Amino acid sequence: MREGQTIWLIDAAYLFNAQRSAGADYIFDYLKLKNRLEKRGQISRVYYLNSSQNPPNDNQNGFHSWLKTARPDGPQFIVKLYKLKEEEYKCPHCKETFNCQVQKGVDVGLATLIVKLAHQENYDNLILSTGDGDLEDSVAHVKEYLQKRIELCVFRGGVSPDLQSYADYIYWINDFAQEVAK
Repeated sequence: MREGQTIWLIDAAYLFNAQRSAGADYIFDYLKLKNRLEKRGQISRVYYLNSSQNPPNDNQNGFHSWLKTARPDGPQFIVKLYKLKEEEYKCPHCKETFNCQVQKGVDVGLATLIVKLAHQENYDNLILSTGDGDLEDSVAHVKEYLQKRIELCVFRGGVSPDLQSYADYIYWINDFAQEVAK
């Protein structure tokens, strides 16, 4: 491994939902976002984790293929897809029950990659795009015991303060939104 190597881990559902919650009037482009992040230094590898319906539709397949495509045509991500799980949801207000699909396995996949890649010396710097405070233990481990640098690439208002407390730097996507818009 070269000294100073950077890995970026993406919770795709987080970025999608946080963008909507932030009231964004644009959709960001992953290639533009990667190029923006690389203004501070090259990113050696990017992992994109998401859940996908089974079987995936043609639009999903096309998008995931594009994510894997090398530059200059695509961002060249490693795409890891997990299953969606059917779950019953009871509305606390109207008491009606709905069936919905929820992510299954993405958080465990992220936590595993955070720790595994750090122990394998695959990075010195981790950029993490998630807001989930459940990842605090894995982030704390690589920060405190393995002395890895932690950066977040997130939207304001959608990221756990627990994760923010470990960040050496935070890229607030809201601050450069027009630069990375499709």
